[in-house]
Amino acid sequence: MESSTILTADVLDIIFEGRNKDYGAYDLRRTYNRRLTVSITVMLSAICMLTIGYAFAGKKSKVNNGLIMGPDVVLNPPPPKQKEELPLPPPVKPPAAPVQVKMKAFVAPKIVNDDQVKPEDIPPANETLEDVKIGNKNVPDGLNDDVIAPPGDDKGSVIVAPQKEEENWEKTWTKVEIESEYPGGARAWQRFLHQNLDYPSQAEEQGIQGFVTVQFIVDQEGNVSNVEAVSGAVELRAEAVRVIKKSGKWTPAIQNGHKVKSIKRQPLGFQLASE
Repeated sequence: MESSTILTADVLDIIFEGRNKDYGAYDLRRTYNRRLTVSITVMLSAICMLTIGYAFAGKKSKVNNGLIMGPDVVLNPPPPKQKEELPLPPPVKPPAAPVQVKMKAFVAPKIVNDDQVKPEDIPPANETLEDVKIGNKNVPDGLNDDVIAPPGDDKGSVIVAPQKEEENWEKTWTKVEIESEYPGGARAWQRFLHQNLDYPSQAEEQGIQGFVTVQFIVDQEGNVSNVEAVSGAVELRAEAVRVIKKSGKWTPAIQNGHKVKSIKRQPLGFQLASE
């Protein structure tokens, strides 16, 4: 290399002066800075993409750590049933009048003179007593003795069948025709749970999951009361009870066309998101 070009020449040109620059080492050293810049840029881009993906995955994980609808939950409203009309009880007949029986008055025999005998004091002839009873008065228009009167008690009153008692619609029902449900049906209920159900941190750290059954009462106005967890992991019960209390008014149960107060059992499923 000429001395006049040494000061302006590149170090690589000086090193590889008189050598084969097409072999590869010269090209590798010449493009080293560009390849280093590209490598750093690609690595930083990959780190940024992983960071953004992890952030979105964290949000999705929180949603998945919520409700898993159990197979025992029946939230779809059953088809409406027609109101069954109960048959009216048969009309109560008034008690029948007591049956009159033919009767001849008993006449005590007395010894008196013939002129002192009154017609009503003369004893009846024996042939007239064959189809009548002997009593204390004469009943000529009564029926024969073989007539059977309606059944009655020892006081002579007619026995009447007791009437069916009216249903108490104010009681708390355990079985109903149409169960209470969350307003809007299954889709609205699932949306509410995904927005309000939080996985307990203690249960998440210990890897606890499963179903919690919550029992509560829904009155005729749809108000929820007496909320308690009756089964499931202890670490998950408090959150399940909190969500039910926060759910607001429900659609009340129906029994024979009446809105009634009923006991509701609602299972809630907790499942950790798979990694």
